[in-house]
Amino acid sequence: MSLFFSIIIPVYNRPDEVRELLQSLVLQDYRQPFEVVLVEDGSTDTSEQVVEGFPDLDISYFYKANSGPGDSRNFGMRNAKGNYFIIFDSDCVVPPQYLSEVNKRLSEDYCDFYGGPDAARDDFKPLQQAINYSMTSLLTTGGIRGKKSAAGKFEPRSFNMGISKAAFEASGGFGDIHPGEDPDLSIRLWKLGYRSGLLVNAFVYHKRRISWSKFYNQVRKFGLVRPILTSWHPETARITFWFPSVFLFGVIASLVVAVMGFLAPIYLMLSYLMLIIIHATLVTRSVYLGLLAVVAVLVQFTGYGLGFLESFLKVRFLKKEPRQSFPHLFFD
Repeated sequence: MSLFFSIIIPVYNRPDEVRELLQSLVLQDYRQPFEVVLVEDGSTDTSEQVVEGFPDLDISYFYKANSGPGDSRNFGMRNAKGNYFIIFDSDCVVPPQYLSEVNKRLSEDYCDFYGGPDAARDDFKPLQQAINYSMTSLLTTGGIRGKKSAAGKFEPRSFNMGISKAAFEASGGFGDIHPGEDPDLSIRLWKLGYRSGLLVNAFVYHKRRISWSKFYNQVRKFGLVRPILTSWHPETARITFWFPSVFLFGVIASLVVAVMGFLAPIYLMLSYLMLIIIHATLVTRSVYLGLLAVVAVLVQFTGYGLGFLESFLKVRFLKKEPRQSFPHLFFD
C-alpha cells in the first residue's frame, strides 16, 4: 500500500509553538511528498503569518470557530488529501527521522492506527523534564504513554498519533470529551476490528508549556475522565487506574499510624519515593531533576487520584450523567 501522509495540527493561540513544529517538519529526512493541515481553533493570536514563512512545506491552513481539539482534528482529517493521517499537538517538536521511521514500520507491519512516545530534550526546562518523567515512567504511569515493556494493547495518545483514512471514516473520529478523546477513539476502533500499534522509535519531543498549577489541573482532568470512559466501555476497566487514589489513601494512613508508633507503612512510602529519586536521577543524569521528579509525581498522583475518586463516586457509584456532573469536560 502506498502511503501519503497528512499531518494534522490543531492549534489555539500558539504561533511560536507552530513555528518550532513546522521547522522540525522542514528538517525531515523523509523524501516522499507529505502535506500539513493546520487547523486554527478560534485563535485570537493566529499562526497565519508563521505558515507563510514555510513555502517549502505543502500546508493547508484553516480557521474555524472554537470547538475543541478533537473536533479540530476531525475537521483537519476531513479536509486532508492523504490516506494516512498523523496527528501532533502544537507543543511537539519532531525529530528528523520521524516520518521515515513511521513509513518503514507501517510498510513492514501495517496497523490501522498507532501511537508513539513523548520525550524531553536536554535543553527543556527542569520543570518540563520532571513532568515528562512523571508522565512517562514505568514507576508512575506504567509506561502507558509509549514504553515498549508496557505496550500490550496500546492506546495511542493524540499528541503523537497516526490513523488511516479508512479507520477515521469508519469511526467518525474523535468524540467531544476532552481530555480522554484519544483513548475513547482507540477503544471504539478496536471494537470496529481495527488494529493498533506502538511505534517505539517514532517519538516526539513534547515541549509542554506548563506550570505546577496547570499540571495539577491537567492530571485532575485525566482522573475525572477515566471513570467516564470505563462507564462507556466497561471492558476496559483496570485495577491500575486506582493506583494514584490508593497511594493517597496510603500516605494518609501511613501518617496516622506513624503517630501511633507504627512506622513500617511510612517507611514503605518513603522507599517508593526514594526509588523515584534514584531512577529519575539515572534517567535524567541530574540529582536536581531526580528530586524535582518526586514533586511532579506527588502532584500527579494527588490531582489524578482526587479527580478519579470524585468522578467514580458521581458517575459509577451515584450513576450521575457525566455531561451534567462535569460540563467543562465536554465541547458542544
